[in-house]
Amino acid sequence: MRTRSRFHRSIFRADPNGDPDINTTPLIDVMLVMLVMFIITIPPPTHSVDVTLPGDPRGIPVKEENRVTIDTVDVIRWNNEAVDLAQLGMLVKQAAERPEPAAILLDPDARARYLRVDEAIGAIRRNGGSKLGFPGIHNYAGLI
Repeated sequence: MRTRSRFHRSIFRADPNGDPDINTTPLIDVMLVMLVMFIITIPPPTHSVDVTLPGDPRGIPVKEENRVTIDTVDVIRWNNEAVDLAQLGMLVKQAAERPEPAAILLDPDARARYLRVDEAIGAIRRNGGSKLGFPGIHNYAGLI
């Protein structure tokens, strides 16, 4: 039979063979109360961020076949007119809403950054560009 120390016997008087388990329920209760108090005391946002929305792309024509190009300095062009991603999305939406959706030909420069090309493809796909073609794919033959 194992002998236990006096300290051990004094802690576990009710059950001398019991394990020293800690009741964590009160700790969890206190933690939840503190969490609720922190959430209540968070101040509401008091500042605002001004966002400049893109201009109206109605002056840029939407043709039956629209060429989207991206050059090496990340400039996106819609039929040779520089646009940003938001304007590209609106132009694609206008092209997709036609009775016969207009074709979009994506022709990035062979040395254009992949991230910018990916952003342009995402903007085209999100705004309903279903007729998407890649006419200059032969430009990439030497890079692979």
